[in-house]
Amino acid sequence: MANVGRPPKYKKVEEIEDKIEQYFRECEGEILKDDAGNPILNKFGNPVIVGKKPLTVTGLALALGFVTRKSLLEYQGKKEFVNTITRAKSVVEKYAEERLFDRDGSNGAQFSLRNNFKGWDADKEETVTEGITIVNNIPKPNTSD
Repeated sequence: MANVGRPPKYKKVEEIEDKIEQYFRECEGEILKDDAGNPILNKFGNPVIVGKKPLTVTGLALALGFVTRKSLLEYQGKKEFVNTITRAKSVVEKYAEERLFDRDGSNGAQFSLRNNFKGWDADKEETVTEGITIVNNIPKPNTSD
């Protein structure tokens, strides 16, 4: 019986590496320049960057032509692509980790790290009740006296 299934999206590591680098470049955005070609600076003296996008696992998956983030994660399981995809995800993880120190991006970064990367959910508490029901029906004292 012949092999059934979709042919692999990428045959060579170099193909996927090129697409990954292209995604990272696109996310960098471009420095805004005036008519003379000089960079336009913000009030802090930093160049104004337009079109900059956050690095995300889903964005990476879509840039590589996958339909879902899960498809990328499954492709990561292929022996010949594991290191390449793991490294690309590490770059995305580094970006999210750096955003933890940024007031505007902290909450989103925490969410991404906890849900996309192993080892970032250490502060989750697991409660096992095994059929125990806790009822707090003790009346509160009336403090309006």
